[in-house]
Amino acid sequence: MLDSEARAPWSWTDRLTGVIPPLITPLDDARRVDEAAVGALADYTLEAGCSGLFVAGGGGLGPWLTDGQRGAAVRAVVRSAAGRAPVLAGMMLPASGPAREAARQAEAEGADAVVVATPYYFGADGDDQRRHVEAVLDAVTLPILLYNIPQCTGHTWLPRTVATLAQEARVLGVKDSSGDLAGFQSYLTIKQERPDFRVLQGDERVMAACLLMGADGVVAGLANVAPRLFVDLVRAGARGDAPACRQLQERISDLWTLFARGPSLQALYVACAALGMGNGRPVEPWVAPDAEQQRAIAEVLRRHGLLEEAGK
Repeated sequence: MLDSEARAPWSWTDRLTGVIPPLITPLDDARRVDEAAVGALADYTLEAGCSGLFVAGGGGLGPWLTDGQRGAAVRAVVRSAAGRAPVLAGMMLPASGPAREAARQAEAEGADAVVVATPYYFGADGDDQRRHVEAVLDAVTLPILLYNIPQCTGHTWLPRTVATLAQEARVLGVKDSSGDLAGFQSYLTIKQERPDFRVLQGDERVMAACLLMGADGVVAGLANVAPRLFVDLVRAGARGDAPACRQLQERISDLWTLFARGPSLQALYVACAALGMGNGRPVEPWVAPDAEQQRAIAEVLRRHGLLEEAGK
């Protein structure tokens, strides 16, 4: 971890108004974090204009990492970021105890913030969610970004609960990957009372609409392979350029079809490998897409000029 004097100057106000890719977690053949691939991925995304790096999130299959893999991933991303941008570490764990321990680990490894999902598996109401965040806040000095992904957790961050948590300055904002535009609008209303509260969209299929609604930025898994496309989208949204947003969203929607060319997120790992970042190995128990699927994924990348850009 770099000391404070070595860090490049940045503020959360600036960095949570751009593109923050949820980085894949590249593993080597021994299932250890591939630090060289992490470095290549960090350089690729930051040089394209991304404003932060999200490690051990959904794209990084964070809930399926071992404690050792999670710590190594955070450490590798912090080292690769080298102070150029903040590193946010995912805490997508089912209860407060594991999330508290993971948050302490992330802080020790140099993360700048933690990203906290709602508790899951068992029931968790608004008070449970609030206490969950308070437990993490009490465990570390880092700020928190909330993460709403009910299709994975089975629970939604209720807008009233988020509004209550937003009264704490260390709760920076919320990332919403639900695809529910009405719910997203409810999060945006929190900004009326707290303008610096950041509301980010994580579903690539609705990003243009949400940016024009007032979203501050995006957390896009596909920014692992096409970061400039999302940087251009955020910039178009910031200037209110609806035609440009529509055109960029059409390109993003076409790129999103690579997920249909292989099993879910495994396709993203293969896509990154095709661009020279990692070997395409996903976390256990998943296996990589077969040869035919890999060719189909490469064709999507080729259609968007990404293979050519990577010299492949």
